[in-house]
Amino acid sequence: MPADPTEHLGEVMSRVARQLQEEHGDVEGTLQAITASAVAAVPGAVECGISYVIGRRKVEPRAWTSELPKAVDGLQDEIGEGPCLDAIWEEQVVRVDDVRTEQRWPRFAVRAADLGAGSLMCFQLFVEGDNLGAMNLYATEVGAFNEVSQEVGLMYAAHAAIALAGAEHEQNLHSGMRNRDLIGQAKGILMERHKLTADQAFGVLARTSSLTNRKLNNIADELTSTGQLPDH
Repeated sequence: MPADPTEHLGEVMSRVARQLQEEHGDVEGTLQAITASAVAAVPGAVECGISYVIGRRKVEPRAWTSELPKAVDGLQDEIGEGPCLDAIWEEQVVRVDDVRTEQRWPRFAVRAADLGAGSLMCFQLFVEGDNLGAMNLYATEVGAFNEVSQEVGLMYAAHAAIALAGAEHEQNLHSGMRNRDLIGQAKGILMERHKLTADQAFGVLARTSSLTNRKLNNIADELTSTGQLPDH
């Protein structure tokens, strides 16, 4: 980063986003890269964690730079309060300058401070219905973040969200292609073994899926791996 963190910020963040997309095609790798790069990019940040909130209730830490963000993010799930379960749903960023004296989430504040969090910032990465992704930046000192930190963090989070969406899209494409290949192989086995047409073989897979209450691609995977359809 240049001496003035806002100087040429767009170019810096664009370069970071390109690096994230080019170097990490899978979701987990992208999440880890986002956390590591955030600490280097955002003034005041010492640690970073990314958590997903499922159904507005369950906080799942997905990536972290150390045990501190993992523990503090997980704390919100344990006690049922904190920025990921509250303010970040309505705001793009939530900043807490002194964790221990934070009044909105008193139980979270005391225990997070005991874990070593002095100040924190939370940023929205995505909101999909009742599910949310949040990037949480931590410092051990009180008052580590300022307006510049917030501005840089917001722009970084926007680029990180794009990189994450790209990785998820690519992973879904690969998963879809693999599933199609598995189903095609499974149909081929059934066609050869039982002299079925392609439609008839697919019907066998579909019926087995329905009777066993398992996904079609799982049925195909078992058949291609073991040579047998599951019992039902």
